[in-house]
Amino acid sequence: MSADPVLLFDYLLGLGDDRLVLGNRLSEWCAHGPILEEDIAVTNMALDLLGQASTLLNLAGQVEGKGRDADALAYLRDEIAFRNVRLVELPIGDFGFTIARQFLFDVYSFHLMDTLQACSHTGLAALAGKCVKEDRYHVRHSGEWVIRLGDGTEESHGRMQHAMDKLWPYVGELFQPDAADVAMTAAGISPELSTLRGQWQLVVQDVMGRATLMVPAVVTAPPPGIRRGSHTEHLGHMLAEMQIVARSHPGAKW
Repeated sequence: MSADPVLLFDYLLGLGDDRLVLGNRLSEWCAHGPILEEDIAVTNMALDLLGQASTLLNLAGQVEGKGRDADALAYLRDEIAFRNVRLVELPIGDFGFTIARQFLFDVYSFHLMDTLQACSHTGLAALAGKCVKEDRYHVRHSGEWVIRLGDGTEESHGRMQHAMDKLWPYVGELFQPDAADVAMTAAGISPELSTLRGQWQLVVQDVMGRATLMVPAVVTAPPPGIRRGSHTEHLGHMLAEMQIVARSHPGAKW
């Protein structure tokens, strides 16, 4: 079964927007990391995510067929047109909050990309083969920090538990299928998100157990249309800063 181009565009856009927004959030730690090595590590992870986003948005532009490339899709769309989940757009908070959010997303992204390597879309499958190598490192890195901080001092444990409690209501968005997800599963491109969630839970529960952290009991149901323009107020502020140069000088080349 071939994929509907409109829904394939939406699907690729969602994958790209998740990584574009989270990559920008991580980049806010550049020169502000708790130690020099971690400053470099977080910055490199941000670059990985932005590179993944660029390729995904270029693929989306090719499917759309309207001449929009990754730059146009990143810098010239309004907030309501972004299809990322709210989890990735929340402010960075303290280092524990950033690490907790990164770990929760990393595990999801690794299992998704691992499955997409065998998908029927050749361009996406090739990209997934590259992404899964980067994501494997991201999971190991963020997971080690979750354990280190969770099973550390009373202060670090409290901050990590607070971060997980604050983030947990948003994790359901990662596994909430919309029309694009359903269509891509039928076309042999996307995995069933319910299956992905089971794999995610096994890893997350194992790491949180070793970190002596309690898994929050309740996951809030995502609002309707989570990938259809439903955002927090934080995304608009981030996009205003991210897009100002491109929008102030339309058509400029450098």
